[in-house]
Amino acid sequence: MKPLDNRTVVITGALGGLGTSVCAVAESQGARVVRLDIARDESLADSHSVDLTNAEATLELIQSLGPFDGLINLAGGFAMGSESWDPSDDQWDLMFSLNVATMRNAIKAAVPVLLEQPMASIVNVGAYGAREGQGHMGAYCASKSVVMRLTETLAEELKTKGINVNGVLPTVIDTPANRAAMPEADATAWASSDDLAAVICFLSSSAARAVNGALIPVRGLS
Repeated sequence: MKPLDNRTVVITGALGGLGTSVCAVAESQGARVVRLDIARDESLADSHSVDLTNAEATLELIQSLGPFDGLINLAGGFAMGSESWDPSDDQWDLMFSLNVATMRNAIKAAVPVLLEQPMASIVNVGAYGAREGQGHMGAYCASKSVVMRLTETLAEELKTKGINVNGVLPTVIDTPANRAAMPEADATAWASSDDLAAVICFLSSSAARAVNGALIPVRGLS
């Protein structure tokens, strides 16, 4: 029996670099994968377009999917910023929209569905660097810190209700986009998207039923 046999997993940000890997690993482990992203891949039957920053649209779509056993929140973004005293709120608004609002809207829609399952899971993506402040990354670190604290809070709230909630804390992920953006960096030190996907899928499986509220660093050699 495969680790994710007979489980349906909803994955946000499913068409991105990490999302593609997570979907592939989940399917190889027996899961039925439902892909959510800002655009739809017409070649995939279980691919859906939704703006996750829109709470009403997210609720409507997720509640139309039928029963599912897991939610993997990959939707998000990264951008370097200016100093934390920059008078513009654009960077803060963007990071909190992409990293916090998307996750919170998906959770608000998904938890009522997951509560109906005998064993369910939620996996979020924080950031290893957001364990503390980083220069010129104030908005990003603050938004990912919220993801991490909300992961811990949800774990406490849902631990007696059959839903495990955990998070992963990657550094730079080895994806084509990151290699293109940082051509001089040593990409061999980064964790591959497949390795990160393997940890995420483990946390989505019944093998992780005793793991709750964990924030697991996935750093490669970085």
